[in-house]
Amino acid sequence: MCGINGIVVQEPSPNKINRVLDQMNTLLSHRGPDNSRQRVYRVGGRTVGMGFVRLSILDLETGMQPIESQADNSVIMCNGQIYNYIELKRQVADAPFVSRGDMEVALHLYRRRGLDFLALLNGMYAGVILDPAKNRLILFRDRFGIKPLYYMSARDRFLFSSEIKPLFSGSHTRPEMNPDRVAAYFTYRYVPGSHTLFRNIFRVPPGAYLEYDLDSGGFKIKRYWDYRLDRLNPDITEHEALERFYELFFDAVKIRLRSDVEVGSLISGGIDSSAVSALAAARQPAIRLFSIGFDEAKYNELPGVNQFLAQNPEKFHAARLITRQCGKKDLHRLPALAAALEEPISLGTLLPTDMVCEMAAKQVKTVLTGEGADEIFGGYRKFMIEQAAFRFESLSQKQQQQLMLAFPELKHYLVCRSHNAGERYIQNEMLFDRETIFRLTGSRPEAAVYEADAVPWLDNVGEPVNQAIAYETRFRLPDYVILRLDRLSMRHSLEARTPFLDYRLAEFAAGLPVQFKVNLDSIREKYICSNAYVKFNILDSQTAYRRKQPFTIPMADWLSAPETLPDFLQDILLGNAVRRQGILDPDYVRTLSGQVSSRDIGPETLVSTADQVFAVIMFTLWYEAFFTNTLADAFLK
Repeated sequence: MCGINGIVVQEPSPNKINRVLDQMNTLLSHRGPDNSRQRVYRVGGRTVGMGFVRLSILDLETGMQPIESQADNSVIMCNGQIYNYIELKRQVADAPFVSRGDMEVALHLYRRRGLDFLALLNGMYAGVILDPAKNRLILFRDRFGIKPLYYMSARDRFLFSSEIKPLFSGSHTRPEMNPDRVAAYFTYRYVPGSHTLFRNIFRVPPGAYLEYDLDSGGFKIKRYWDYRLDRLNPDITEHEALERFYELFFDAVKIRLRSDVEVGSLISGGIDSSAVSALAAARQPAIRLFSIGFDEAKYNELPGVNQFLAQNPEKFHAARLITRQCGKKDLHRLPALAAALEEPISLGTLLPTDMVCEMAAKQVKTVLTGEGADEIFGGYRKFMIEQAAFRFESLSQKQQQQLMLAFPELKHYLVCRSHNAGERYIQNEMLFDRETIFRLTGSRPEAAVYEADAVPWLDNVGEPVNQAIAYETRFRLPDYVILRLDRLSMRHSLEARTPFLDYRLAEFAAGLPVQFKVNLDSIREKYICSNAYVKFNILDSQTAYRRKQPFTIPMADWLSAPETLPDFLQDILLGNAVRRQGILDPDYVRTLSGQVSSRDIGPETLVSTADQVFAVIMFTLWYEAFFTNTLADAFLK
């Protein structure tokens, strides 16, 4: 795990480029505190600088990057891990290797197969290949965008980086807000798609590569993979599905334990992190497990974690659970999180995720996590509601009554459910509607606040649940769930590995009949997962069939007593900080803040006034972090 950055210019000045790379590397040092390197190449009439900071996890002795091929002077530099590199190395065993790790395998595969090499990789990666023979630079990103990669074209230079701050440093430009994406943030709680909330800063899309022509200075972007939910396997039996799930899940965990340093695991009360931890403990009995608790009982998952470990002593007899509490006092961390995230994200898991990553980083360099299971296997409440609404008329009266009792919001959804898949996707979770966004920001957004190039593959995807999953995996997963995990883990120099986003497991999930994901008969999400956990003795039945509880902070409880909050939060809630920035309406913010109540609000509440206020808080802190002269000057030193 590491951080990468680079610059392409016309001027042949290695000393100047090295100084720029040194500044960019410094801004990424948290991603790679163990070592750093920079190289400058002259290709196709342009100078290419490449900077690398390293968190040493695999191939500790020879794995430093960039790695250069002795055969044709091609170069690779990559942030992440390619887990199946051992198997792939057999295809290029006769190549002249100078290292023993994973990234040089990818370079030689590219030399043999060209850009088709991307279809072979199983892992999380965001990298760059310099190909002097074809006068091109290739930026590439893994299928689900687990690892970030940004770029900008400014003045006479092209830049790329694992994070955004180095782009400002390398281009000698100050941050500018992209006003066109503000409405998207206040709709989704994040900004989906390739455009960020910074003007002229773009993401390389998940499952895509950017090809930069070193002769002309032009570039093009092409997707090499789409998450296809139109290739269903309707004839698969439940027995076959259980067997295949276990086979793929077992191997996904196994290859993510490949490391030259100790691997730990994050564990919550959820079944997926518990299942990952159980399989990891079977291969690594003395594994360290990390978890966060809350003082508020209805949000606290530690009792469930402790119960799970106590009920499964044969699996965890040598494991060590390390915990800490998250409370209102920890809200002082929010300004630092806004700066580390670089893009405003309004998510209740931010605080506990940061705290558990900080705790884990003091013990290990890499951890396994359960992220991705809910997205690809339909594990959220909204997927069950979508399926219930779609099939409601065909159900028996008894089933209809059971679903109405289980999901009280279903009654309203049946009346207002949109015919458009994109609108349905956000319908139940929209933070602010168009009118309230206008009231908050002074501008009324267009009907569609997502980018056309970020719309998922929907051709021949007839099942509404699969349409929702398509949006979930193209929007929310990379730009919200995974972005948060990457930034907050790497802020503490910790690598987070996600077995459920093994592309083989994800493609298997895509082909499953919908009833194996959300099952109306048993009223259970992730049906095939929980059944497989029990069948193959990964989890006990009590844990496997436990009701899902979202991992979030007691936001409404904390924000409903503003007088007990830190001064900087009171300054925002009263509208003072908002007024100084001049972007949002301070009077409306103050009105919203006064309406926050914890009554009838719990972990499963999708949208509350507290959620809206928290979005304002994170936006205001983000704006403060990136548009004050002090921080901007630090970028430009």
